[in-house]
Amino acid sequence: MSYNIAVLSGDHIGPEVMAEARKVLDAAAASEGFVLNYTEALIGGAAIDATDGPLPEETLTLCKESDAVLLGSVGGPEWDHLSPDQRPEVGGLLAARKALELYANLRPVKLYPELAANCPLNFRGAEPKVDILTVRELTGGIYFGEPKSLTEEEGSDTMVYRKSEVERILKVGFDAATHRSRRVCSVDKSNVLRSSMLWRGIAKNMSEKYPEIELTHMYVDNVAMQLILNPGQFDVIVTGNLFGDILSDESAALAGSLGLLPSASLGSAVNLFEPSGGSAPDIAGKGIANPLAQILSGAMMLEYSFGEFDAANRIYRAVEKAVADGFRTGDIAARGEKTVGTSEMGDAVASRL
Repeated sequence: MSYNIAVLSGDHIGPEVMAEARKVLDAAAASEGFVLNYTEALIGGAAIDATDGPLPEETLTLCKESDAVLLGSVGGPEWDHLSPDQRPEVGGLLAARKALELYANLRPVKLYPELAANCPLNFRGAEPKVDILTVRELTGGIYFGEPKSLTEEEGSDTMVYRKSEVERILKVGFDAATHRSRRVCSVDKSNVLRSSMLWRGIAKNMSEKYPEIELTHMYVDNVAMQLILNPGQFDVIVTGNLFGDILSDESAALAGSLGLLPSASLGSAVNLFEPSGGSAPDIAGKGIANPLAQILSGAMMLEYSFGEFDAANRIYRAVEKAVADGFRTGDIAARGEKTVGTSEMGDAVASRL
């Protein structure tokens, strides 16, 4: 079996961490007997410098013709003078998400026990447990609902959800839970919002198709509190666009570093995988960036696009082992701890597959 991957390394640290992700992916593929074919293309600032646009047509065509898209990070201050639609983030990343019709954003957050001191929460001596997957709907809700209006006296937005949109995102959440601890928390505000009333009813009906999954319902304000009081109670959180935007950022802080956080955006035809952090121009070229988020994004690609669960799990476990064995880039190192560079961290993970 072989898979074709569009590789968009992006800007600044993007190419550095992408090289380590490919190193680990190739090692996992060789161990499991499949082949990964990579085709590089430009996006973001790199594309602007080479072609005068943040998302070349050939890049978009490659993405649509590939089995998956593996993205680095885009953006940097040298392109901030451009108009918003021509900047790497809006004209490149957001435009790609729209063109590829990506509707579900998955953001896993895991706190490794060895890095518990990096978590902003005080666990008071208890065993810390944070292992959460937030599944956020990307194409509906208040961000896209019509009508919208803005005057000097009033601004208004409309929150709309259609049954098909809710069913689609809930299915992603339930399916994800079948490969985890089989618990789904559906997050809404159904005591106030009509769109949430629809959401909760559909969630209840869908749970009948997944009798092995434990479904709970929780209001979004309570979830925001519970993520601080007891994050260990959550496994898969499924919610709408606005709530997911806020809650996924809140949960991301629990891991202690963006350098540990991958993400996936799923579409009807092709899926895109990228680290949650930015392009970090301040450390680009120094060989010190943390590649783990990019490596874990590659593992998510194996899991969600290719169904290569064994290979994905080997990478997840290898990252855990590298961290447990004391490998630290600067962003996750405690004071006085020895740090390693980008390529050394990639080697550490690859050698533990």
